[in-house]
Parts: sequence; structure tokens; C-alpha cells
Amino acid sequence: MSSTVQRAAGDSGDSGDLAIETRGLTKRFGERAAIDGVDLRVPRGCAFGFLGPNGAGKTTMIRTLLGLTHASAGTMHVLGHPVPLERGQALQRVGAIVEEPRFHMHLSGRENLRIVAAARGPETRERIDPALARVGLSDRASEKVKKYSMGMRQRLGVARCLLADPLLLILDEPTNGLDPGGIQEFREMVRAMVEQEGRTVFISSHLLDEVEKTCDAAAIVDRGKVVTQGAMADLAAGGTVRHELILGVDDAERALETLKGSELVLEARPSDEGLRVILAGGPQTAAQLNAVLVGAGIGVMRLEPVRHSLEARFLEITSRLDAHVEPREVSA
Repeated sequence: MSSTVQRAAGDSGDSGDLAIETRGLTKRFGERAAIDGVDLRVPRGCAFGFLGPNGAGKTTMIRTLLGLTHASAGTMHVLGHPVPLERGQALQRVGAIVEEPRFHMHLSGRENLRIVAAARGPETRERIDPALARVGLSDRASEKVKKYSMGMRQRLGVARCLLADPLLLILDEPTNGLDPGGIQEFREMVRAMVEQEGRTVFISSHLLDEVEKTCDAAAIVDRGKVVTQGAMADLAAGGTVRHELILGVDDAERALETLKGSELVLEARPSDEGLRVILAGGPQTAAQLNAVLVGAGIGVMRLEPVRHSLEARFLEITSRLDAHVEPREVSA
């Protein structure tokens, strides 16, 4: 985990390290709060997931960050600039797709990008072909957009974002319409933007699997509130750093007796998969535990770390929410 992600998961952080920071951000439509007192910290140079079910307030959050709708309360900074006070300066290095990307359907993909480039300046025109290549549309760039699939229009939307040479990309449900191959290409593209180019990519999505595979950190949002946020592994583990193993042994009863008497173990219990063991120490303790079992004459056929599921954590959080939710933050 990068140090910037660790800082985002903690209670403190310098706003200079943050691509997005909000405090108490609220947007009301009449009596309904679409976003409700959100404190959000997105570190620079990472892929950050904004994860929640449909209707959770994700798109409203993006529109508010971009100054497309006014906040009812709270403050926000984008790339260190207060929005809306310095919205123009902030958005100079921001690329965004809000909901479905829109284009001139009778023009080609390249012609659509030329229109955007003409508004941004001559240096932007030179980025058109590299942007098309990055999203895999070079061979289809001369075709009219009306012939594009939904997935191709999504990719053209990302290419349009890249014309600004953005430090921050904000993408709203970017894998909509993509087939499995396209989703894999998108994931690789995001990781390259983050790891090779140092960009920040903020991805709003309801697809847990894609966020888990693509992002370094995330916030889970429901009913307009950020319920929890932090590094991906910590979110899945529920904020408790623990090292858990699945053990397969030739004598489960003797193994349990041995494990329960060991200082290396916090908890040991049978499960459908074998024995579930929570270690008292770090992952290196697993080797010591294996030696203890073998020394006791117990055959070990399986010793596998438990991978905590973000999906299970997400369902646990969103299913137990009532009308009043106190947001909290996971510590790394």
C-alpha cells in the first residue's frame, strides 16, 4: 500500500496530498439530502473507488465536485483549489465523464475530439491520436459515433478526458457497456495511468468486483453518506488488521487441541473449508504455526491465507443501515 493511500485512510493528512477533499458536504433537493455531511479524502496518485448501490448519491457527488450543481453546505477542494471559488483553475487539469458520455453522433470519433481540442488550445490537438490509441480506438476513429457501441462511446469519453492531460480523472460508471475483454483493458489502462503517469483516477461504480480489482482505496456510500473509507484491504477486513488462515490437516481434533494451546493463535475453529485460524502475529507466524503442527505429528495438506471479501463487507454495511448512519473511517 502506498504512503498516500495510508494517509488517506488515517485521521489526518495534508490537503496538498489530496486530489479531492470534502468536509461536511451536503446537497439537498427540498427535504431530501442526496449527499449528507460527507467527509471524503482522495489521495493523489491512486485509483479511488466511490462505491455504492444505485441511488446512493454517487452521481450527485460528482456533479457537486465539478461545480455543475451547488452544494447546500460544507466545503470541497479539488486539486488543492476550493470549489466553486476557484472552479476554473481546478478543472483545468480535470477530466470527467458524468453519466453517459455525449457526442455529436453524425461526426467521427476523431472529429468529436477535434472540436474539444479547438476549445482548449493548439497543444491539445497533438494529444488526439495518443488519446485514441490509449483507449484502443485508433482503427475506428474515422467512423461516425452513431455506429459506435456503448462500450466504444465510453472509451471515446475517456479519450476526451485525456485531452486535458488531467491530473485527476473522474469517471461515473465507466465500465457500462464494456464486454469482459473491454473491462480488462479498462482496468489495465487505469493502472497504467496511476502507476506510470501518476494520475489520480476517481471511479464511481456499483460494481464491487471491478472496484476491488482496479482501485487502491475506496469509500462506501449509501443513502448519501460515506459509511466507511480507506485502503482496499482494510475495507474488506472491516478495519481490523488480522491474519487468518485456512488449514487442511489429517487430524482436525488433535490439530485444534494443539492450536488452542499455542501462543501463536488467537482463535481456532472448524469450518466447511477446514480449520479457520486467526494468528496472534503477522503473516510470518504461519510458518511457525506449520512447524508446531508438524512437530506434533500432524500432517498439513493446506495452509492458505483467507482473502477477505469486499463484497461481503459491502453487503454487511449496506444491509444493516437504518435511517441514521454515523460515518466512520478505517485506520490503516
